[in-house]
Order: sequence, then C-alpha cells, then structure tokens
Amino acid sequence: MTAPEEVKKFMGYKRADGRVGIRNKILVLPTVSCSGETARIIAEQVQGAVTFQNQQGCGQMGADAKRTIDILIGLGSNPNVYGVVVVGLGCETAQPKMVAAEIAKRGKPVHTVVIQEEGGTLNAIMKGIRYATELSVSMSCEEKVECDLSELVVALECGGSDPTSGLASNPSMGYASDLIVAAGGTTILSETTEFIGAEHVLASKAIDPKVSEDIFNIVHRLEASVEARGGSLRGGNPSPGNIEGGITTIEEKSLGCIFKGGTTPTVEVVDYGVRPTRKGLVVMDTPGFDVDSVIGMVAGGAQICVFTTGRGTPVGNALVPVIKLTGNSITYEKMKDNIDINAGVILEGLKTVDELGREVFEEVVKVANGKVTKAEVYGFSEFGVWRCGASV
Repeated sequence: MTAPEEVKKFMGYKRADGRVGIRNKILVLPTVSCSGETARIIAEQVQGAVTFQNQQGCGQMGADAKRTIDILIGLGSNPNVYGVVVVGLGCETAQPKMVAAEIAKRGKPVHTVVIQEEGGTLNAIMKGIRYATELSVSMSCEEKVECDLSELVVALECGGSDPTSGLASNPSMGYASDLIVAAGGTTILSETTEFIGAEHVLASKAIDPKVSEDIFNIVHRLEASVEARGGSLRGGNPSPGNIEGGITTIEEKSLGCIFKGGTTPTVEVVDYGVRPTRKGLVVMDTPGFDVDSVIGMVAGGAQICVFTTGRGTPVGNALVPVIKLTGNSITYEKMKDNIDINAGVILEGLKTVDELGREVFEEVVKVANGKVTKAEVYGFSEFGVWRCGASV
C-alpha cells in the first residue's frame, strides 16, 4: 500500500526540537485548578492563545502526581504549540517553575506567572497578557515550510461506539492509518480497555515478540488494577450508550476497536502520555474514556486526531484538530454540526472501506495543511488526565 504522490507533503511549522506543528498556538497552561480561571482570562485576551480547565495539579501523591506533571509538560511541548505561558498558584504539587523549566528544555519559549508571587489575580493577569502578547507577535513571523508526511503523528480514538463503528468507521480509519504509516508517518492506537478480549489478535500483529508481550502486559496490568478494586471487565463493561447502540460485551467492542490500527504491524508500546520513539503503528496505554485518552496522545506528541463515533460526540482538544468520523448515517444527519465525515455510506453500499479510508487519509492531509475541523470551529477544549491514585 502506498500513499498518493500528490498528498505526500503538507505545509507545517518546523520547531526547535526538529518536530513539525500543523497549528501555531500559544498555550496558557494552568498547573492547577486554582489557576484555571486566571489562565482562561489571559488566553481570552490574546490572539492565538488557548487554554483548558485543569482539575488536577494538587492533592496528588507519588505516581499520580508525576503523571499529571508529565502530561502538563508533554502538552506544553506538543509540536502545535509555539510558546507557553505557565500559570500557577504557587503552592501546588505541580510547581509552575519546574513545569516551565522542563518545557523550555524541549526548545519552547516559555514564561511563568505565579499568582501568589504577583500579589493576586489582577497583577497575574496583566503579566500573563504581556507575556502572551509578546509570544503572539513573534509567532506571527513564523512561516510554514513544506514537510513530508513522515513528520505526522496521528492519534486514533473511538467513542460513543455502536455496531457501525466496527463495521464501517473503524475499518476505514484503519485503512487511512495504513496509508499514513506507508508514507512514513506514525499513528497511535489507544484505549487499552478496548483491547480486552481481542488482545491476542492485536498481539499477533506485533513486529516482534517483545512488542507482543508488551501488549499482553498492559492488558493484564489494567485487569489486575480493576480486579483489585473488586471489579471485572470481561463479559460486560460497555457503557449504557454502547448497550443501547447494540454492543453487549467488552469483547464485541474490542474486536471493533482494534480495526482502527489497520493491517500494519505494531512497532512499539508506550505508556500513557509518552512520546513514541519509533515510526509506524504505536500502541499507547490509555483508558477507554475518550477525553483522557486523547489528552495522553496529544501529550505524547500527536498533532492531529481522527475520532470515530457511532452515537455521536462533540469532544475536541485545545491543541490539536479532531476529525470526527461516524459509520452511522442516522447519527451523521442528527449531528452534522459535530461530525466531519460520514462513513455510513459504506453500509449503504455507496462506497467501499478502501474508498472511504482513502478519503479519511486525504482529509487528514487537508487538515494538516490548515483545513479546520468542526470541533476546532467551536473551540472545544475538553481536558482530563488518567488518574492512577486518589486525591488526598
């Protein structure tokens, strides 16, 4: 399988660390929920600035605190980000100056605003606006350059699934994923919860025994964690929406979910929010909850997300464009405001999986070149971190 010659290039922003952005954004990054409103006000005043509501950053311990801090650093380091204004309260676990220093190591221009040190919200807002304005002016001088598709890292996500997800939208996404990988790019297959019952199928496609073992390990680790809390995932688990849509067990859901990765061998398994080290199809250990899963892949460096849905979802992201794809024509008609591509035409016999998959691939390239998605138009910026500990 080869990518069409005419779409093997896109125009992007070269970053200091060698990666390529498909968007140019200033991230006003709140390190704790207490600084979220201050960050929001700063971002609203400056062209090109974005933010999100971070509900974490304090009251966390050990691995849970480290995960949140690592995700914040990963988001600030994403290739779509030109520069960062880190906004903290001052006494939180996710210390703003430390987060800023780690982002700076990755080549980003970074400023820090600490509310307690500035003497309150008003002073912090004024300083943050000045910093963000300076970044906005310098960002406006950035010029796009021609880039190869091998620079793309595409997050693959599904949510609000129904049987059409496994029959139409996920297979067409998988075909597009194969084309991206064939062009030298990287795709990230997520949602470990939705490998359960199909992990043996996914592991059989691994590039070597080590990767196969890693796939089994993340599934077994997740199941052990759930069982330690008195729960079980096999034979059940689908959400009320999944069940209403016609999916009855996690195994059914998983067999449809893994279609997103196409036929390409998995080259690597990475932990949540960790940047892949190899090009090709990568598995990231993320939860089944869509928002947390997408955030992990964005923190891991994805510049764009393709998101399939059977029942429909508006979820977006502050840093990356999210392309929505449904295999259900009824859902598409109901939620045209949110969904970019209708793969339901496959089930209607109007197009094949290969034909629609090529359209999805071409849409990825168009979005990489600047076409906005519907989630971008609305400015959606859902945020969540996959927790691995209790708040204290």
